[in-house]
Amino acid sequence: MPSFLPARRPAELERDSPASLAAVRMSAMSAGKPSAPRTKPPSDNEVRALLDRYKCPVPFHVVRTRLLGNIASPDMAASPMDTVAGLWGGGELPAIDNLDALNELLRVLLMGLWNRLAGHQNRNARFRMIRVDAPETREGLANIAAIRREEVIGFIEGMFGKKQGLALPERARRALEALAEAGGLLRGVSEVARDPTKPASADDIAQTRRHIGELTEICEREIHAALLSCTRARRRMPNSASTTGPTLH
Repeated sequence: MPSFLPARRPAELERDSPASLAAVRMSAMSAGKPSAPRTKPPSDNEVRALLDRYKCPVPFHVVRTRLLGNIASPDMAASPMDTVAGLWGGGELPAIDNLDALNELLRVLLMGLWNRLAGHQNRNARFRMIRVDAPETREGLANIAAIRREEVIGFIEGMFGKKQGLALPERARRALEALAEAGGLLRGVSEVARDPTKPASADDIAQTRRHIGELTEICEREIHAALLSCTRARRRMPNSASTTGPTLH
């Protein structure tokens, strides 16, 4: 049996927590049901276009980590549909005209993006944060730091869902502590870079960019460690229905 330790949503990120999401259930989306033959997985551009079409308030880089956090979550009651519906803030999917449009949304976000992210439960498929092309300016520095922090928050929110506390394996708990610390550092960088009263030379900006690169690698490593730790823990659970967590087809 794996050893679980209590962990609470990191206090440093608490003020960024969204409101609790209302439960959304769709019997057609049960993970174990057969589905139509697979087609080519949707690209990132297709996912972005769909999020834009339905005016999703959550940016793509956060959608990725929030779904990944839900995949990692040891909460066996966590629902992919709850997480997807929660992207629109009210616990419900956006207004959709017809069944074909609904199927398209679910194909792109669940059968597509969700399944791609579920592949990171493999030790050799480490998750990578989104690539950001930002100029080496104060504004660029602030933007990339903010994006990285939002990705970190997205993963933690996806893992905790509506819960304020979870029992986590030791390695996953330490990973979340490291991510919360990195989130605090990234917030500090973003705030300083946006403050015109704080001096910053070109060398300062370049050096801080390198530090953000190092923090990015740390965050990627800790996200993957949390994902693997929770995956291993689920495998050891008696009567576990899945060895890796849900993969939707």
